[in-house]
Amino acid sequence: MTPSKEDYLKTIVGLGGETKIVNNKQLVTALNVSAASVTDMNTKLLKEGLITHIPYKGVQVTNKGLRLANQVIRKHRIWEVFLLEKLGYDWKEVHADADRLEHASSDLLIERLYQFLGEPEFDPHGGKIPAKDGTTSIVRFPALTEITLGDSFVIKEVEDDPEFLEYLNLKGIQLDSQYKLVSKETYGGGFALERADGTTILLNQKAASQIYVTPLAV
Repeated sequence: MTPSKEDYLKTIVGLGGETKIVNNKQLVTALNVSAASVTDMNTKLLKEGLITHIPYKGVQVTNKGLRLANQVIRKHRIWEVFLLEKLGYDWKEVHADADRLEHASSDLLIERLYQFLGEPEFDPHGGKIPAKDGTTSIVRFPALTEITLGDSFVIKEVEDDPEFLEYLNLKGIQLDSQYKLVSKETYGGGFALERADGTTILLNQKAASQIYVTPLAV
């Protein structure tokens, strides 16, 4: 499979195409390509049985397409772990190089790398690493915006966007760290989190919606 097809399938899955319809406009924006390119790729992937097309609505991945997309995602996320843990990359830096490396890696290389890293379950942003066969268990955490005032929680996953990750760096937000929601303004206001050491972090509504957490039992 060509790198462009891999990127296309991975993007459809990233936009939710496993369970919902993804339209051409979303793909044009996400891939930064022309509408004609999207239409052309749709035709190719449809012929290969990797997507289904719903007229005037958009596309979804088939089971076959999902497995292939997940195998590419697996390569990408294993490379992200390697870049962070072994080469000292920051979590906001790993995505671009992992994008390049995923297409140039054999299955053998990825499995050797996976073993070398101690068989990690998650990437540096908390994303689940799919299995070798392209299957994956769905892990869904509630967004910080859904947490009740006064609750404590652990941050488990964040959106993989370099600008957002830099924002989290500046705020001192880290995965697998415990916080308490001490202030939650209504109507799209801000959120205040308290660290274990008692210091407070202020976040805006948009940031809170891109942070996924596990509430802690009282």
